[in-house]
Amino acid sequence: MKKLFSIAVLILFSQFQVLNAIAGSDGQLEISSKKNNQDVKDCFESVNRGIFAFNQGLDKVIFKPLAKGYRKLPQPVRSGTSNALSNLGNLVTIPNNILQGQIKDASINSLRLIINSTLGIVGIFDVASYYGLQKLEKEDYGQTLGTWGVGEGCYFVLPVLGPTTVRDSIGSLANATGGDAWYNVTVANDTRYFNEADYYLTRLLSGIDFRAKNLESLDSLENTSIDLYASIRSLYLQDRQRKIKNLDEATETMSDDDWDEID
Repeated sequence: MKKLFSIAVLILFSQFQVLNAIAGSDGQLEISSKKNNQDVKDCFESVNRGIFAFNQGLDKVIFKPLAKGYRKLPQPVRSGTSNALSNLGNLVTIPNNILQGQIKDASINSLRLIINSTLGIVGIFDVASYYGLQKLEKEDYGQTLGTWGVGEGCYFVLPVLGPTTVRDSIGSLANATGGDAWYNVTVANDTRYFNEADYYLTRLLSGIDFRAKNLESLDSLENTSIDLYASIRSLYLQDRQRKIKNLDEATETMSDDDWDEID
């Protein structure tokens, strides 16, 4: 029963990890039609739209209220939480930097992880930035598969988890099969200092933190989109392509900046 509860919690809050391809930090959206997006088939559109509506309902009842409550916390608390979660994210980013041949980025992210985990007190303070080691783009196993030439496969929407593709879903499974060091020491292995609750708590906080940063962006998207489902699908696919190709040109995406920058 404990295992089932833990899995349910993880699923419930993981949807925020796929929301960062939806709206601009200023709430202004640019939805463009690109050939590479049109090539991705929406194989189960009628079912996807039903699941999408279900997810939207959950967001209104659970996720948005939680994000609003979190936003009332003092700015230093939110910034420290965001920094610590970003620091943990390097445990997935670094191996993907290596797999993609980004040795320099892997070195920078490794130094950031070491410095912020020690001098920055488990990442609460971004000390590495003061030494000129600026935060880089996040990488994941779905992006790595994309750089290796693996096609997206069908686009589909998962209950609670939200938009994804066959390729990105396979990439996500890598986290639970040895690809995420934080998962390994908390869930996969019985360690003295960490347990499953620590992992699921960080996933929960990551989702709430991200959602809270983008309350206005999501509201703007919902209010201005003629077809919200199609808008999110288009922006998700555009953003994944941008990240896979490591393009500097901006796709209008939701903000994942630090709280002190937003405030």
